[in-house]
Amino acid sequence: MQMIEINRAVSIQRHELRFEASTSSGPGGQHVNRSRTRVTLVFDVGASTSLSPDQKRRVRTKLSTRIDREGRIRVRCGRHRSQAMNREETIRRLAALIRGALRHVRRRVATRPSTPQRKRRMKDKRKRAEIKRGRRAPSADSD
Repeated sequence: MQMIEINRAVSIQRHELRFEASTSSGPGGQHVNRSRTRVTLVFDVGASTSLSPDQKRRVRTKLSTRIDREGRIRVRCGRHRSQAMNREETIRRLAALIRGALRHVRRRVATRPSTPQRKRRMKDKRKRAEIKRGRRAPSADSD
């Protein structure tokens, strides 16, 4: 059974992917009109045995705009003239989507500016204010 590697920890079994072929759009004459080179990859997140329930939940939340009502992700590619190349491209795109959805974003730990940093900032602010004050037109009551 062939596996599609998402990251070091996660792989999807190839039999969980369904491929649909159709004719591509755009210019190309007879070849593009007669050949079913555009590939649509369909991956059912809910029915997948490769993803844990937690991973499925993460994929559903992060890719909610890409998932249809039945819980399937569709990836379409018609860039290449060859159906095989389009199939490989859809697999790469799906892997990138799922990899991004499973990535853990580390929360930034809030820190406070140190005392020397605060003093330097205030000194720079005063200096900047003085420069701007020097640019002002002299007021009438300063005679």
